[in-house]
Order: sequence, then C-alpha cells, then structure tokens
Amino acid sequence: MKSTEIKWQKNFDEESLSQEIAQAKARSQLHQEIEPCAQSAHYDPQQDLVIIYLKSGAIFSFPPKLVQGLDHASPEDLSDLWIDAAGQSIHWERLDVDFSIPHLLAGIFGTKNWMQIQKNNLYSANTANPSSIVL
Repeated sequence: MKSTEIKWQKNFDEESLSQEIAQAKARSQLHQEIEPCAQSAHYDPQQDLVIIYLKSGAIFSFPPKLVQGLDHASPEDLSDLWIDAAGQSIHWERLDVDFSIPHLLAGIFGTKNWMQIQKNNLYSANTANPSSIVL
C-alpha cells in the first residue's frame, strides 16, 4: 500500500473533524492577515490602467502593456476580469490569463523569461549593459 493511500484512510469522528476544520479556518485567517488580498478590481480604459483595491484599503494599479498576456489585449478583453474568492488572484476570462495578487504587487508581470525580454527591450537602446539593470 502506498503512503498516499494510507493518508486518506484516516477515520474522523465529529470532534476530530471539527478540530481539523477549526485549524484550517485559523490558518486561512492568518494567511489573509499576512498576504495582501484583493477586494475588487476593474480596468479603466480612459487611464489604460488595471486598478486593484486591496482589503487593507490600499489601491494598486498598472498599465496592462507591462503584463504578459495583457500587452496587446483590447479594452473589452481587459474589462472581463474577476478576483477569486480568497482575493489572492486576478483572472482575465477571455484572455485565459491569471496572476497572483502578491506577485503583481512585487512587480512580477510575467514569466522570468518574459520579464528578461521586457527588461532588455526597455533598456537596450539607452544602456550599454542592459543585464546590469534590475526591474
């Protein structure tokens, strides 16, 4: 028998199940207090910004041209977005693009390779050594 099979054979009575649920809720609450969580978001076509309202009251915005998968999207596609129930990620349905809120806040707007290409494109015309620039 595999160890994964043994894991799922644990029998729960009502009391132990209630304890497991309480512990999971406590972990979830702690996670929400530590990690930035989005409350809502929308695309503002007049400013060409995606605006994210955090549960802390802070507001974060960015131009979609900086983000992998959003850089050539139409205003209609950019407007078709939603935040997951936990407030941890943002999704663009029509574009099939997903990003974590903490990553966006940290300035991670794509894969490592995509970010490197953007960095090189941004600084290659103005800098002799673009690899020395850190985004």
